[in-house]
Amino acid sequence: MVTLAVMLSAIMVLLDMTIANVSLPHMMGALGVTSEQVTWVLTSYSMAEAICIPLASYFSLRFGVRKLLLVSVTGFVIMSALCGQADSLTEMIIFRIMQGAFGASVIPLSQSIMVQIYPAEERGKAMALFSVGVLLGPILGPTVGGVITEHMDWRWIFYVNLPIGALCLTLLAIFVRIDGRDKTTVDWPLVFGMAIGIGLLQMVLERGNEDGWFSSNTILFAFVISMLAWAFFLVRSFKTKGDIAPMWLLKDRNLLVSCLIMTGFSMGMFGITQLQPMMLEQLLNFPVDTTGFVMAPRGVASAIVLLAISRFIDRLDPRMLITIGLVLNGIGSFMMMRYSLEIDVYWVLIPSIIQGAGMGLVFAPLSQLAYATLAPNQAVGGAVVFNLCRTLGSSFGISIVNTYFSQIQQKEWHALGSGITPDNPVVQHLAASQGKTVTDPSFIASVTNMLHEQSTLLAFVYTFGFIMVSYVVLIPLLALFKKPEKKPPRQTTPS
Repeated sequence: MVTLAVMLSAIMVLLDMTIANVSLPHMMGALGVTSEQVTWVLTSYSMAEAICIPLASYFSLRFGVRKLLLVSVTGFVIMSALCGQADSLTEMIIFRIMQGAFGASVIPLSQSIMVQIYPAEERGKAMALFSVGVLLGPILGPTVGGVITEHMDWRWIFYVNLPIGALCLTLLAIFVRIDGRDKTTVDWPLVFGMAIGIGLLQMVLERGNEDGWFSSNTILFAFVISMLAWAFFLVRSFKTKGDIAPMWLLKDRNLLVSCLIMTGFSMGMFGITQLQPMMLEQLLNFPVDTTGFVMAPRGVASAIVLLAISRFIDRLDPRMLITIGLVLNGIGSFMMMRYSLEIDVYWVLIPSIIQGAGMGLVFAPLSQLAYATLAPNQAVGGAVVFNLCRTLGSSFGISIVNTYFSQIQQKEWHALGSGITPDNPVVQHLAASQGKTVTDPSFIASVTNMLHEQSTLLAFVYTFGFIMVSYVVLIPLLALFKKPEKKPPRQTTPS
């Protein structure tokens, strides 16, 4: 029941990372804002979540794990209701910031609870069960959001959290009994350095591509300040070894390697889940709800694999499972490099299912290795650092993928367009086959549309290839893991 309680809480919070993506056009009309302004609905949530995740370790020691989790879920549900009631962009951004701030502690606390309630020999099983929620939430977000927006109203993407939150609170209040309170102090310089560094970096990653990266003075200034704040934050964390944002735990080799792989893996996973709906809706003209349903098998495949391996995952080498998972993600990305404008729905489903299976094989064993060599009292701190890397990795992935995609699209537009000239025999033959001349406005419009489609398709294909490489380069890092020492079997005294 504790597992069910924390999994439901995690799914609810993670669902809100992506559930609003497909509803942004509907919010624009209701809130009276532009397409550029409405993206702050997403940016404000992710910034608040990234800043507040590192504070979970301090608050859990100050108030206790159970009390903090109950307060976090309660605040998240209340802010969800207020988001649904928002009548202006200002109100929506304020409530989304508060929603992200309350929800930030839920994931690391839930993961640390799973680590603490399961014995060491069953920790792989615990991480497999927990990973079901962690992977299902963000992947099913667009599906749930698309269905709700299409058949109800966009405000219900927030109201849906009320009954789920009520159930979570009931289960948490009845079954979770972990306290974990201890003496702790606030290191205010570290808090300010952390907030400035993480907050500005999130803003740079979220807004950089739209604002032209370092050609924008605002982005350049924010990046420089964030790097200085990050340097101060990391140095002070290692020096003081405090409870707030315990980055000093990265001296544990397994946690460090796990965080590196999780950051890289999140870049690819969230990058591809950001890119694929764009391709389906903008290039292949899939309806919003159809896109959501086509994306769903990736999450379902992850859940099936995780549930299938949960019983015997502790008897297998987690490094082997992670390797297979990364290879499967690479294979799925390679298949997506074969896309054309004539693909049917099965060309979308099969690579998604392969990648979903791979995601399940990566996330649970990686979480298992991350905590393998940490002391029990470092579980919350380790979960905070691990989930901060997951959050930052997703932001890096979306920013890098969007930037790479737009640059390739522009490059291929010019490369393909350079050969389309009035004296090109191929162009003349194409015009003649349509009964038109090369100067006919309708022919020029059709060629321009074809040029846009082909350059956009090539951009998608090359970006999928870039993501495939990002999975493959993570495999050598697995050799750096330190295998935890196995405890000797308990000796029995002969009677």
